[in-house]
Amino acid sequence: MRRYTAAGLLVAGMGAQATAGATGSGSLALASDYVWRGSSQTGGDPAVQAGVRLSARNGLYASVWGSNVAFTPDVGARSEFDAALGWSGDLTPAWGLDGSVVRYVYPATGRALDWTELSATATFRQRAWLQLAHSRDALAGGDAGTYAQIGGRLTLGADTRLEAVYGRYWLASAQARNYQHVQVSLIRAMAEHWELRVTGHATDGAARTLFPGNAGGRLELALQASF
Repeated sequence: MRRYTAAGLLVAGMGAQATAGATGSGSLALASDYVWRGSSQTGGDPAVQAGVRLSARNGLYASVWGSNVAFTPDVGARSEFDAALGWSGDLTPAWGLDGSVVRYVYPATGRALDWTELSATATFRQRAWLQLAHSRDALAGGDAGTYAQIGGRLTLGADTRLEAVYGRYWLASAQARNYQHVQVSLIRAMAEHWELRVTGHATDGAARTLFPGNAGGRLELALQASF
């Protein structure tokens, strides 16, 4: 895992000691687009996504999530897998914390696009959150990058909620200009374990320059199941 190999092995070792009593969960989603930090990862085409997570009683967890991808220009990537090791738990009755190391893997590219990121997210009463993430090889570009996201959740009824997110990515000037993005989602529980999500995305001009044709304003629809 490049510069984070030691940290990853440490967390993996801790996780191996905590497998007793572990529980599993997962998700499956069908989306009209795969938008990550303001940019489409499928060129505006639909995506099929799935993930699994194994969690121990002490808060340690391991997860794998995957999706189809299609980048422009075409670099041969057809799929993405995000493997994470981390800890999640409550610090106080109001505050929760999730910290992880994530490895982004693109199998068909000979590891040319693979990169690693450290991330931490603080949550307040499940209504607001702040995420900070850092990589010494952001977007596999060879330079450091730091991402911050702040979000909020508003319950509109028993089965409906509204979520809003503002994100900013600080990138090394040798790679690209810093950019910003926003997204607003309306989520509706359709049935037990099923949700329908409608999300509007917008980015600034720096993102459109960095990701031509894949950033800017776009609408994303997703049907997701959790199990």
